Amino acid sequence: MGLRLAGRKALTLISSPPCIIGRFRWASSSSKVNSDRLSSVIDTVNDSKLPPELRGQRNNVRSETDIINVVEQRVWHAMEEGQFENLPGKGKPLDLSCNPHADPAEDTLYRILNKNGCAPEWVELNKEIRNSIAEWRAALKRAWACTDEHHDSKWLESSEALKLQLRNINNKVFHYNLIVPFGRQMNGLKWEREIDKLSEQMQLDK
Repeated sequence: MGLRLAGRKALTLISSPPCIIGRFRWASSSSKVNSDRLSSVIDTVNDSKLPPELRGQRNNVRSETDIINVVEQRVWHAMEEGQFENLPGKGKPLDLSCNPHADPAEDTLYRILNKNGCAPEWVELNKEIRNSIAEWRAALKRAWACTDEHHDSKWLESSEALKLQLRNINNKVFHYNLIVPFGRQMNGLKWEREIDKLSEQMQLDK
């Protein structure tokens, strides 16, 4: 079917008047010129974003490694020229009391609360979640150790209660992630993953 279609197009082109063929060639060449102009503009824009050392090298491969090498050379030259000397805070311990990712107003508020023995809601919730997780894992281990075959009614009853507690913990984690500063989120628990971890731990303890 594809060959027939190609053959028809070829016959149509051959039988077409010279003026039509000329128009087709002119359209093709015009499209190529526009494409070349667009490529030239794109190359010019990209070239302006490169370091001076890599500009104008149109035929060279501008890989990420090339750019990294240029950056390393600049850093090395700056070190040789002593531009990293006499920097503010040189030789002094880092000030870790401020969080660069937090809102300055919130950071100040947290420090005031901390000095007065108070803590933000997410800090208290973090402690509560971690304690709940530790207690839940201990309860899961006890329930697992009390049964030899994990398909009996006792295990099923215990597992249903543990799954309910797990959902409550994950709900707290979800609320915690909504109020915590960026970068301090935590992952919830998954039943299957916790069972696999416990099974591996019990095998190692034997």
